[in-house]
Amino acid sequence: MSKSDMKAFEQGDILVGATLLNNPEDDHAGPGRIIQYDSDLNLKGVLWTENTTHLVGGLKFDSNKDLWAFDSQNCSAIKVSSSGEQIEQADFGDRSFSNVNFLSNGELLLGEHLTGDESNNKALEGPRKLGTVLPFMPGTERYGDGNIYKYSQDGDHIETFETETHGGMPGFLGVTSSAVTPDESKIIYISELGNRIFQFDIENNKQMDDLITYEPDSGNMVIAIGFSSGGDFYSIKANFREGFSLCRHDLESGSILDEKVLPGPGWATLCLCNDGQHAIMGNFFNGQIGKFELASGQMIASAETEVERSVAGIAEFS
Repeated sequence: MSKSDMKAFEQGDILVGATLLNNPEDDHAGPGRIIQYDSDLNLKGVLWTENTTHLVGGLKFDSNKDLWAFDSQNCSAIKVSSSGEQIEQADFGDRSFSNVNFLSNGELLLGEHLTGDESNNKALEGPRKLGTVLPFMPGTERYGDGNIYKYSQDGDHIETFETETHGGMPGFLGVTSSAVTPDESKIIYISELGNRIFQFDIENNKQMDDLITYEPDSGNMVIAIGFSSGGDFYSIKANFREGFSLCRHDLESGSILDEKVLPGPGWATLCLCNDGQHAIMGNFFNGQIGKFELASGQMIASAETEVERSVAGIAEFS
């Protein structure tokens, strides 16, 4: 493992969570790594993360311009200052948090990646058997509850939102990606590779009707979501028969207003750029990072992380 050489962040820098998966006994484990690119995806530096053991993902900047990231299997949240150095982070307990949203009052919402127990794990045996062992919460035989939790920045728990989840293809996925609406009235979230985009009223602590539910026999699944700087809502729709696409949705009806076919399968991580004209996406299958024009759907720049099944978070510094 080389020494960290991440630079101080500059406007337009792209940060990518791409753990170096080099453990033959565990295909989710290895040295945690955040790669730094410029806005055209030229390599600038690498941070080797401390206090992580498995996939590092869920990257997002807070209002202080600190970068947050998560190792959900190790139940750790990490923070990187704009100088490019990992700094002290609060302890949010022993839950599999993998994504965060920051509210304007300074509070934050953490999404719990795992839900259920071995009874709903479809990947314990068979052709899709996991190459890793999911941890139980301390003192239990449960992976998690798949909820969303409100915390202070200092790690104090404030409120729990008991969210419906889908389980995704393996059955144990809870809240794997989430985004708060611009007015902060609700949070939109998914269980990766499920057929539903969920909504939850965080003002009244109440589950809402789905934003969209794809018919089970359509083959359509949702793998990532996010808001653009202008408030447009996007998702990556995964269909292993028809291909993957980037979709822009009506925020009231959920209907797809625009759809751009992506080059091949595997695109699973989404970051909408602050210029409102581009998106950065990561391919989980082959490790490629692509910069796409929203208007045309064309990929205009790319980079290779050179690790398959590792890219788990992308954020842009502004």
